[in-house]
Amino acid sequence: MPVKVSVIVPVYNPGPHIEDCISSLQRQSLPPDEYEVVFVDDGSTDGTPARLDRLAAEDPRMRVIHQENSGWPGKPRNVGIDAARGEFVMFVDHDDYLGDEALERMYAYGVAHGADVVVGKMAGRNRGVPVELFRRNHPRATVENAPLIDSLTPHKMVRREFLDRIGLRFPEGRRRLEDHVFVIEAYLRADNVSVLSDYVCYYHVGRDDASNAGFRRFDPAGYFGNLREALDVVERYTEPGPVRDRLFRRWLRVEMVERLRARRLLGLPDDYRRELFARIHEVVVERFGPGVAAGLQPTQQVVAALAAAGRYDDVVAFAEWEASVAPTAVPTDVEWRDGSLRVGFTAEYASAREPMTFPADAGRTPLADPPKDVEAAVAWVGAQTTALFGRATADLLLRERAGGAQYFQPVELIRETIPVGDGGRVRLVLRATATVDPAALPGDGVWDAVVRMKLGGWTKECRLGPVPRAARPEPYARVTGGRVVLPYWTEPHGNLSLDAAVQGGRIGLGRVRRSDVTVSGARLRARLPLHAPDGARVGLRFTSSGRTLHAPGTLTGAPEGPGSLLEATLPSGLPRGIWRIALAPDPDAAEPRYAGLPFALRAGGGRVLVVRVPRPGTVRGLVRGARRVLGAVRAKVAPVTGGRR
Repeated sequence: MPVKVSVIVPVYNPGPHIEDCISSLQRQSLPPDEYEVVFVDDGSTDGTPARLDRLAAEDPRMRVIHQENSGWPGKPRNVGIDAARGEFVMFVDHDDYLGDEALERMYAYGVAHGADVVVGKMAGRNRGVPVELFRRNHPRATVENAPLIDSLTPHKMVRREFLDRIGLRFPEGRRRLEDHVFVIEAYLRADNVSVLSDYVCYYHVGRDDASNAGFRRFDPAGYFGNLREALDVVERYTEPGPVRDRLFRRWLRVEMVERLRARRLLGLPDDYRRELFARIHEVVVERFGPGVAAGLQPTQQVVAALAAAGRYDDVVAFAEWEASVAPTAVPTDVEWRDGSLRVGFTAEYASAREPMTFPADAGRTPLADPPKDVEAAVAWVGAQTTALFGRATADLLLRERAGGAQYFQPVELIRETIPVGDGGRVRLVLRATATVDPAALPGDGVWDAVVRMKLGGWTKECRLGPVPRAARPEPYARVTGGRVVLPYWTEPHGNLSLDAAVQGGRIGLGRVRRSDVTVSGARLRARLPLHAPDGARVGLRFTSSGRTLHAPGTLTGAPEGPGSLLEATLPSGLPRGIWRIALAPDPDAAEPRYAGLPFALRAGGGRVLVVRVPRPGTVRGLVRGARRVLGAVRAKVAPVTGGRR
């Protein structure tokens, strides 16, 4: 069978951090004879060479090439390309790992659309990744119709014949931004680039010790010298005009302006940031015409203008003002409706923890180049923010806590201008309603609600919350799309999260009262604060002092208000003792998973009494076995409480 994909992994002293990478490569869904992995060890001095040799001896898919240290990943990647036997090559760093179906999906997508380059959706763990690029699939993407320029890391699948045909390889040697030079040329010369956004293909990992090569402080002179080489590629394959300006704008925005803003700049030592500023000033003056900065957001335009003018002190002062600006997003409503979770929220910016205000009447005006002082720059940004308010957006993303995958949810948006004081100033508030379809969430896990807001010169994210305990809406859990989704409020911050795996020891039915549970003869009835399909069959498990009994049960709609009514017949002749009760939402499973209920029964003397019902809202003692319950079950029942992170 011909090899479809060759995975190329440059390796240098990864230590145990390579194990997740290896495991993910061995788990790939692509048939074993259709892909290979080429590890190129760049002179590692730890135990990695021996580890890789053992791996290659055990697994025929794995190959290892050893070479002397070259100083950076460019040469190892080129050696891997030359050794590859696959139709496509996929570049993976030794710190990172792939989704289990990444190679299969990316290869099929690339072949279906005749792509020379396939960009798979990325998730960041302790590091940023592109967001806008992965809103949707782009079968035929270009630098003009999609934000490809946001993704210049090498972690892509590229057709081998394309690389050989145009003679494209990575720059070698100890240098920065070698991936920018390679990727931008690939984008500009490919017959087609395809972006796959409906599956997380690549997990980009920031180590806890921040020892990734990309996190180390760089030498500004060398860094911006290397950056000029990427700009040279753009000039070689584009004509002067809007497209070139748009591409150059990416480097101005990400590699220069963003390094001179707010806390990112203020956290650097003064001598280092002065050198950084000087090198940025050189490139801006030397390479960028007026059309490049003109397309930036207002705050970015200010920094670019000050950098071009060489006004270091004003850049620092503007950064100090920007450091006080932060987004806020407050939930207004959280409820289930027609099988989806409707999440209402408001979003705006705050300065020094107070709502920001802006001029009530302002029109768009060009920036004085440069602004005469920081006060004038701040006033211009405020006026531009009001003038551009009609373009402001607020998105709700669900971000998987474990892996960092994130997905946009559909949002309905209203923009509100709220007068402040005498009406000369206003608050600019975004009022949004997001619709979350839990059936569309890929896989189980905990998903944090994140609001991404674009307003004026800022694009910022924050958690949805916090909400004071007394003001928190109390959505029920819902069985929908073959799974249980639990909206809950984190502790202690009160942010909104969704649990689609019911993991953790503090999940419970905190609103069950003693009057909600009755025993009449052998019949048990309990009103539970959860939604479930009417007539859903469940299993009950009764345990006491090492003894276990079972009984069937059903869930029906509660006669009054939301929730479900649990009905069951107690096991015959329930022996004396205190009986804890757990519920299995899928009683027909080979190994049913049980969730503890927040009440117990006392049997003895011919009577069965209800005991141990907690106060509403408490979590202690609600579900002692929940950590091992429903972790992998697409279940039919689940509770909601707070008390979770």
